[in-house]
Amino acid sequence: MPAYQLSGRAALVTGAASGIGYATAAMLGRSGARVAVNFLPDDLRGTEAVERLRAEGIDAVAAPGRVGVPGEEAAMVEAAAATLGRLDLLVNNAGTPGTRALIPGDRLDDMDDALWDAVLSVNLVGLFRCTRAAVPHLRASGRGAVVNVASIAGLTARGSSMAYGASKAGVVALTKHLARGLGPAIRVNAVAPGAVDSDWQVEWTEEQRRSSVEQAPMGRRCTTDDIAEAVVFLGCAAAMVTGQTLVVDGGLTL
Repeated sequence: MPAYQLSGRAALVTGAASGIGYATAAMLGRSGARVAVNFLPDDLRGTEAVERLRAEGIDAVAAPGRVGVPGEEAAMVEAAAATLGRLDLLVNNAGTPGTRALIPGDRLDDMDDALWDAVLSVNLVGLFRCTRAAVPHLRASGRGAVVNVASIAGLTARGSSMAYGASKAGVVALTKHLARGLGPAIRVNAVAPGAVDSDWQVEWTEEQRRSSVEQAPMGRRCTTDDIAEAVVFLGCAAAMVTGQTLVVDGGLTL
């Protein structure tokens, strides 16, 4: 039995070919929502993800598009809303670490302009543009909501790089500004995941994985479903919650 009955609602989840995005799309769909699955146009996993969701009986549609490319994200949002017929929830999950390796904070030369541009264009500016494009549809919904996927890297000094942490800190701040600017018609919140077991692009050593488990009071790393559960709660319930960032890390940052 799904936790929510979302029949009649429609959601767009960016970066949903895999990981947290896919888990969120699946959880929304299993609760009865129609779901637009965004993914990079050349990512074959996106088409496969839509097919897997449909095989479960979920009403899923493909919404390819690059969030970090000016204009392309707006066209993607408009196409998704048109296909769905409405838009009640936008989940801004698409993101990039810009690097496959963890970059220590003292290695500033490894964080060049290309890294900063790649990370900020997707994680922060692209998120804003997607939200801006979705606003008219979310207002028309009468119960519109936005959930941004931030990170504990935006709340602490941990992360794949300084650029990534700064981009996620920006997401936390932007969430507050959007909540003030778009209320009461649209609620805007964020989820800040901790260490998550997924096909994330940053490579963790076994020692780093073990450490993330040992330091967490809950004694394990998060699953993608753990994060999806929080996203769906903030997006589809929590009627008086807005402007908040919910940390989901098993207590890792305590």
